[in-house]
Amino acid sequence: MDFDITDTAPEHKSGISSAARGEQDAVMQMFEEFKAANDERLASLGRRADVLLDEKVDRINGALDAQMKRIDDLALKSARPLLEGSRRDASRSRFTDASAREHKSAFDAYVRQGESAGLRAMETKALSMGSNADGGYLVPSELEHEIGSRLKAISPIRSIASVREISGGVYKKPFMTAGPATGWVGETDARSQTTSPTLDALSFPAMELYAMPAATAALLDDSAVNIDEWIASEVELTFAVQEGAAFVAGDGSNKPKGFLNTPTIANASWEWGKLGHVATGVSAAFPEDDPSDLLVDLIYALKAGYRQNASFVMNRKTQAAIRKFKDTGGAYLWQPPAQAGGRASLMTFPLVEAEDMPDIAANSLSIAFGDFRRGYLIVDRLGVRVLRDPYSAKPYVLFYTTKRVGGGVQDFDAIKLVKFAAS
Repeated sequence: MDFDITDTAPEHKSGISSAARGEQDAVMQMFEEFKAANDERLASLGRRADVLLDEKVDRINGALDAQMKRIDDLALKSARPLLEGSRRDASRSRFTDASAREHKSAFDAYVRQGESAGLRAMETKALSMGSNADGGYLVPSELEHEIGSRLKAISPIRSIASVREISGGVYKKPFMTAGPATGWVGETDARSQTTSPTLDALSFPAMELYAMPAATAALLDDSAVNIDEWIASEVELTFAVQEGAAFVAGDGSNKPKGFLNTPTIANASWEWGKLGHVATGVSAAFPEDDPSDLLVDLIYALKAGYRQNASFVMNRKTQAAIRKFKDTGGAYLWQPPAQAGGRASLMTFPLVEAEDMPDIAANSLSIAFGDFRRGYLIVDRLGVRVLRDPYSAKPYVLFYTTKRVGGGVQDFDAIKLVKFAAS
């Protein structure tokens, strides 16, 4: 099934391109073919093994994954606004403010010609600390926000987690380990003295993340090239890949601490500071009998207050295995996106694809489910810096671009995991 997809496809009134709509229709058709082939495979299990039928199901399953990837790519393109266009929006005063235009002009001169006097004067006047040629210069605010919006569009965990901007190097969040005593009393009854609450704090340090795009002198001399757009597009993928890996499995050493690097415990024995897991009962596999029951157990391991905004998180290989599961009524648990640009769903909950989640293996934590907005916190230190380096890789000019970001679990009861182990 081939499609001719171009970047210049016309858009419908709804804002969804005809290319995205065509890909969405193809997914729906391919999923119907997958269900028919898998139903035939399941019906043949009681008679004899059919290798060709198994291969057909796997082939369609793989094609469906590829088709979903193409939809994700189209959705990503549509999520990239043009910086020049946003500056023409008179309703957004920060883009039309005189100081912002001055910063933009000075930054453009620095990137193109290496002229730093304008930026140095602006940042000295603003009493910025560490804003010199050794540490780089702050990018204009619209470029910083553009990089942030692009990261949210392509970084799977950032798109569902809670994000907080900070001005310091560490964000500390207090939480109550033991609350004050409470109870019911009559209107005129004596009140006994309550115990004081016990407080502790979680720390989220912001670590330095960098990218180093290279440009030619011809590109920098070309006045038609939007330098802001070029920098944002060059660093977005590098930042997103590094962030995605750290938010899932980072060890907390010079990087955020991923939720899979948090200690885990059987959910029946859950305690604060650890994430609860539900074991499959079989090493490196789903249980053979009623594997979908495991997902039900996972969903109800989460408290009701978290379930209403919960999402599944897994990689494509795990998703492909789950796509074959049915409920007791014969309906498939996995469903494709209801509309172009949407997410697939699993048992009516959104399914987020994170390729940094581990494949199914012995003792792997390959499926996460929870309210990540309450469960995982990402901290962004304000300011993205660029240091121009025309010497290290002549004739290319390098742009050492840095941002500071941290992350970690903030509510250990909001995320549950599936452990592919006997117990």
